[in-house]
Amino acid sequence: MNPNSLESLKTSTISRRGCLQSGAVALTGLCLGTSDAAESDPPLEIIDCHTHFYDPSRPQGVPWPGPGPLYRTVLPKHLRELKQYRPVTGTVIVEASVWVEDNAWLLDLAADDPFILGIVGRIDPDQPDFDKHLARFSANPLFRGIRISVGLLKKLLEANDLAALKALADRGLALDVNGGPETPAVIAKLARRLPSLTIVQNHIGNVPVTADRPPQGWIDGIRAAADHDNVYCKISGLVESAAHHSKQPAPKDLEFYRPYLDVVWNAFGDSRVIYASNWPVSDRGATYEDLQRIAMQYAAEKGATATANFCSLNSKQAYRWVERPRLD
Repeated sequence: MNPNSLESLKTSTISRRGCLQSGAVALTGLCLGTSDAAESDPPLEIIDCHTHFYDPSRPQGVPWPGPGPLYRTVLPKHLRELKQYRPVTGTVIVEASVWVEDNAWLLDLAADDPFILGIVGRIDPDQPDFDKHLARFSANPLFRGIRISVGLLKKLLEANDLAALKALADRGLALDVNGGPETPAVIAKLARRLPSLTIVQNHIGNVPVTADRPPQGWIDGIRAAADHDNVYCKISGLVESAAHHSKQPAPKDLEFYRPYLDVVWNAFGDSRVIYASNWPVSDRGATYEDLQRIAMQYAAEKGATATANFCSLNSKQAYRWVERPRLD
């Protein structure tokens, strides 16, 4: 696919807004009962803003993941085939591969599948060819930003080398940041320096999710990041963390996760929290249905408007993802 072929990606605007509020009301009632929506329930737009797709069967293989349960072909059709608490209507993919050309591979995948609303790519802002790669990929309207590690972000901040990140902001692209519990505090520093850049915290900062009280350092970091209106937070990574630290399957009960969800939602509010799964990595902790149920039940408690924001509207504000026709 030629990234400059913008006309091929211009799509009709679908009528979504009318169903969102009523759909959120339906979700609120649904979360108290079965996972199967009644046929009369109006649809709710649910955009999963953190998925990974890859194909180890390609001639060149893949650099990630390594051998293990995740080492299998994972494509959008496999996500759509999963048992879900409420049907996911679209996704924003996050590129995990270090190979630059895998950004093009995902854009090619997206060109033929309107279920994909955007790509968060992986190109290194600390490399001399960053500007060239950014110009190439951002010519495609489905390329909505990049993800970097908190380690790289700290390096750029310490060197006062933020030109590449400013270039993202100038193009209307977002920056995802992934790392451990220190990440929100580091993001706060960047947000203060570059208020024009939209920053998306991944996986609530990968805090250890346990039966203990959330660590105060992480709480302070979340609040510091949330003080900046240009920072959003993905509600993801909880079940993987819970399973990792307990060495057993993650709890399915919302109450186990509530202390962590309360910290994030109370800090960022209804307008800057984003639904995300981290699938298929999330399989390490729970089924897709279970992780989705936890998030959706919590959102439903906040009301219809908050649910619609969480499920799709906030992510559209953050990523400016492309409206595309629905699959039949």
